Amino acid sequence: MELHQLRCFVAAAEQLHFGRAAEQLHISPSALGRYVGLLEQDLGARLFARTTRAVSLTSEGATLLREARSILARVEAVENSFRGRGRSDLSRKLRVGAIDSAAAGLLPELLRDFRAEHPEIVVQLLEEKTIRLLPKLRSGALDLAFVRPPDRRDDRLEFQPLLKETAIVALPQRHALARRKWLSLLDIADQPLIVPDRRSRPHSHNLTMGLFEEAGLSPRIAQLADEKQTIVNMVAARLGLAIVPRWTSRMAVSGVRFVPLKPGRTGAGGRLPLAAAWMRGSRDPLRDALLAVLAKRLRVYAKRA
Repeated sequence: MELHQLRCFVAAAEQLHFGRAAEQLHISPSALGRYVGLLEQDLGARLFARTTRAVSLTSEGATLLREARSILARVEAVENSFRGRGRSDLSRKLRVGAIDSAAAGLLPELLRDFRAEHPEIVVQLLEEKTIRLLPKLRSGALDLAFVRPPDRRDDRLEFQPLLKETAIVALPQRHALARRKWLSLLDIADQPLIVPDRRSRPHSHNLTMGLFEEAGLSPRIAQLADEKQTIVNMVAARLGLAIVPRWTSRMAVSGVRFVPLKPGRTGAGGRLPLAAAWMRGSRDPLRDALLAVLAKRLRVYAKRA
């Protein structure tokens, strides 16, 4: 029985869906099935009851899930303990992950202020989606991440809500609506929209859908795309309009104009939450130093979001 097999089993047991569990672990469903099958062979027990429509745990599977969670928690605690000992003053490096809008908006200001107080600490920044940053936190590859808070709670991670980003409209620079001071959803209801794919960017996808739903309108979706940079480039190519976080306007893309949505028309559905995340119970003075600077300046950063 190997730790990787246990991690695969726990993911499959929590999701009760091999496809979603495989996506969470960044492996193929067939590989996940192989690992679970090997674990069942090693233990001589059937862990899942599978039908063409559903997956459920057997009684042996439910028992193993409790034990596996405890084993993996102990392993992570030991790993974190030794990582903490290895973080000597000679290697003052903080590994930070961030989603694209945080990397473009919050992080440049935060890291500037952090460097002014702690010039001896080097920050290594990784820009990725939330669904890829959270596994890196859990594995110890990152010390801190700025992410969208996930819908499903993960007790292994600590989440600190920070701020909510304002939604704006990205339009081709020569579009008939590009010179408006404000835009309402009714103004763009008949326009082709470029929307993030929900599987990889659920918050950004739901932002657009939620705004139109609140207004009693249906968006005209013309294109799905993944990355904010790609979406903004598609807007520049006149493939459609896009509703994006305000910090996206800092991306250097010519041929695009960003126009605010009309005040009073963006309720909870028009704001994107941003949170800081780290391993629950872990001790890290470098991470805590960055969070302290963030806490002091958060009100200023939030005004620009």
